[in-house]
Amino acid sequence: MFKSIRWKFTTIYFLLVFIAMLIVGVFIIKQFEKLQIDQTTKTMSGYVDRLANTSPAIKSEKWEENIDQNTFNNWPLPINYRIYIIENGEYPKIVGTNPWDNSLIGKNVFEFKEIYSPYILEALNNKQMGDIPPVTQKESSRENHFTYPVSNEDGEVIGIIYVACELTDIDDMLNKSKLIFIRGTIIALLITIFLGFLIAKSVTVPINDVTIKAKQMAKGNFDQRVDVKSNDEIGQLAMMFNTLTAKLKNTLAEIYREKSKMDTIFNYMADGIIACDIDGNILHANPIALDILKTSFDALIDVDYDYTISTLDNKLTLEYMKKNNSWKGNELINIGNSSYLAKYAPFKSDNEEIGGVIVVFQDVTEQQKLEKMRREFVANVSHELKTPITTIKSYTETIIDGAIDEKELSLRFLDIVNSECDRMTRIVRDLLQLSNMDYKHIKWKFMNISVKSLLDTAIMKLKIAAEEKQQTINLSIEQNIPNIYADKDGIEQVVLNILSNAIKYTPKQGEISIKAFQNMNNIYITIKDNGIGIPKEDLNRIFERFYRVDKARSREMGGTGLGLAIAKQIIQAHKGTIEIDSEYNKGTEVKIILLVEENTAQ
Repeated sequence: MFKSIRWKFTTIYFLLVFIAMLIVGVFIIKQFEKLQIDQTTKTMSGYVDRLANTSPAIKSEKWEENIDQNTFNNWPLPINYRIYIIENGEYPKIVGTNPWDNSLIGKNVFEFKEIYSPYILEALNNKQMGDIPPVTQKESSRENHFTYPVSNEDGEVIGIIYVACELTDIDDMLNKSKLIFIRGTIIALLITIFLGFLIAKSVTVPINDVTIKAKQMAKGNFDQRVDVKSNDEIGQLAMMFNTLTAKLKNTLAEIYREKSKMDTIFNYMADGIIACDIDGNILHANPIALDILKTSFDALIDVDYDYTISTLDNKLTLEYMKKNNSWKGNELINIGNSSYLAKYAPFKSDNEEIGGVIVVFQDVTEQQKLEKMRREFVANVSHELKTPITTIKSYTETIIDGAIDEKELSLRFLDIVNSECDRMTRIVRDLLQLSNMDYKHIKWKFMNISVKSLLDTAIMKLKIAAEEKQQTINLSIEQNIPNIYADKDGIEQVVLNILSNAIKYTPKQGEISIKAFQNMNNIYITIKDNGIGIPKEDLNRIFERFYRVDKARSREMGGTGLGLAIAKQIIQAHKGTIEIDSEYNKGTEVKIILLVEENTAQ
């Protein structure tokens, strides 16, 4: 119960009032008691003074002879007074008492315990004394003692009037006053408890309301407001709580938006991301990263980061980073047929302590392939140009060394040199054409072209080459086939290139079939032969630059290895497609698909 601030407040308020009332009560009782005793002493002094001035026996200097029991009978004495007449002589002795007690007459006053001796000594020095003696002579009640010295004309103390007054009435009055005060204190304390509880409640209810709302906020319910009922400190606390709640809601909303934005970025970015803390616990992994690792997030968080990542590259583990103090860098790793550039960097806390590591897996498979193709392309170009240059240099040196004198031999060598120069010219021309298409420097001249006219022209240009190998070219064109919208020279170059390859790689007395037909909005041109065909493993690379299935044979036939690459570039520029289907030693079929007239290709 006393853990509650309400009861603590009430208890403190009760104790403060109780202590204050106790101090005030004791002070008032003591002062009241002192006032009553002083009044009693004053009354006793007035009584004795009148007695001393009016009694003939007291005025006489011989008290022992003049004072007897009859002397007191004439004195009006209060019932609670005791009077002792003490004559000064060889020793102070009692010469009279009221009430009269013969056993005390003539007795040494210092031997009588009911008389306080220090007061007698003070009186013998001609000093009046009146107070409650510190030593109680009677156990039944307290008494107030008063001494009145009586002097002669010479100023000598001839005797002492000693009066003892019982304080029973005063004590009874004090006890009743104490009882009244205690009852009043109890009533006041009860009222204090009630009022203290109300006051404490008025203070603690708003605080308790704030506490309850704070607990709700701790559970995640931030739609909390406290009623402001005053403008004091409690009211200001409530206003500050409401302000804090509003700002907290705004801050959390902003954090949630940022988190949602970051989650969206992480989940939908093309790169894989894994985040872990400094202890190796995996904090986050986006879908791309899970796909790279071939696992799920639930399975991933159950294992240590180092255990997971060590299968890819040990340099990406926390153990390696801690050991080499290398928290930032990148590593190229291969996973299956894919290549990834793993970039890693630490994230830090406010005091610049490393809290963990974020690893980003960037798929560089295509870049690696392009780089490989670039290297192969450079190597192929160098090789393709080096071979004719070497041949030209060799034959030229032979002519210079003396073969020039043999006309027939020199002409044959010069013919070879001329052939190699033509070969280099074709290579350079094809490379320039590919370069122009790569950088879109070629301006295509689109127009409506007759498919029949296109194919007839191509067959006519290659008819002699086919007849030399006794090959048969069959042409089949669908009736009423629409025109195509294309660049005449470009499409003709594609058809000539493919038809030329068919003639080259088809043996003597082979057969080549050319078909053209419409399928919906597309025009299909197929060129099929029964030549040597292409192995299945080479089909995916057949359109690469300088790629040849049989390099030696291709060079013998004058090929540059760029024809199909050029053909594909031209067809793509026409928004069309080119496909090759082949079976080794059985033949090849090339399919060109173009749009009908009114094509909007650029």
